[in-house]
Formats: sequence, C-alpha cells, structure tokens
Amino acid sequence: MAVKALGPFNIDRVFMAVEKQRERLLRATRALAEAGVPYAVTGDNAVASWVSRVDEAAVRFTQDIDILLRREDLAAATAALEPAGFPYRHSAGIHMFLDGSEGKFRDAVHVIFTEEKVRNEYTQPAPGIQDSEPATDYRVLTLDALVRMKLTSFRDKDRTHVRDMLDVGLIDAGWTSRLPPDLAARLQTLVDSPDG
Repeated sequence: MAVKALGPFNIDRVFMAVEKQRERLLRATRALAEAGVPYAVTGDNAVASWVSRVDEAAVRFTQDIDILLRREDLAAATAALEPAGFPYRHSAGIHMFLDGSEGKFRDAVHVIFTEEKVRNEYTQPAPGIQDSEPATDYRVLTLDALVRMKLTSFRDKDRTHVRDMLDVGLIDAGWTSRLPPDLAARLQTLVDSPDG
C-alpha cells in the first residue's frame, strides 16, 4: 500500500470527524427506532457509552458504527436506513449501510446478527436483542453482553477496550466467575497484564 500525502494539521478536522460519527450514530439509530426495528449499539460506541458513565476522559472514538440486528429484521432495517441516507451493501461477507452513496467502509454502519457467531472460529455467538438497555438517545448492549463480545473477539482493539473498562472500574477480576472458562481466562490475562 502506497503512503498517502499528508495534509496540514488541523484540529477542526479532528473534532469534525468526532461530530460526524456522533451524527451518523444518532441518524441511524433514530431511523431504526422510528421504524420499530429492534437493534442495539455494540462495538466501540457501546464501549464509549459505558466508559463515559465513569470517566469521559477515558473514552476512545471510532468512525464506524456496529449495530446488532436480528437477521430476520435486515429487510426492515434496510427500508428504514436507506431513506435516512444509508444505502445497503454486502461485501466480503459483511453486511453494512454506507453513509451516503460515496461512503467508505470505515465510516459505515456495520451489522452484527444476534445469536450468531461473528466468525466461525469464535466460541460464543453475539448476544440477543434482549441483552440491551436504553441509553439517552439509543439502545446499547448491557455491560455483561459487551464484555463477552469483546472477550470473544479478543483482537488488539478489543483487548484495549476491555483494559479501558478495567481501568475505569466498570469490571474487575471478580467478573471471571461470571464468564465461560475460555473468556474468564482471557479476562484474567488482561487483569494480570494491565499495560499489555
């Protein structure tokens, strides 16, 4: 991959990116809610929502949005999201809604289906819609369901998110007793190595 030319530093671009992500999240969840499509915000935005309840300075931002949907609601979600400016795409096995016809993968609304494994090698399926609760402006995964998803994925960014939740005191080593053995072992490794 070729290195791209750099533009000038511009703090306004940084904050504009955060505001665009916020607007995208609210526009998508509002469209789903108004159409009566059950959903839950998951992934990085769910982590940010939970972490901000303890320490807003510990929040990390991301451009994409992960939404948990029931597979049988995909058509209804498409009917709700496309008029809101999110055309549906299915590419490389990923269901997503781009933010506009020229939208990019990294700033799309990505779909995760309830009670299905995100990847075949995962030991745990995604949670169900019932594993969510209302936030101020949208529905978000419960902390328990979110921790399980992050420990199941266990990519570098997932480990970072779990460490953030440990750091602000949302979870602790006592959570190992609430988890299946494989996820408990993963959590324990993060408890034992908080700095990576």
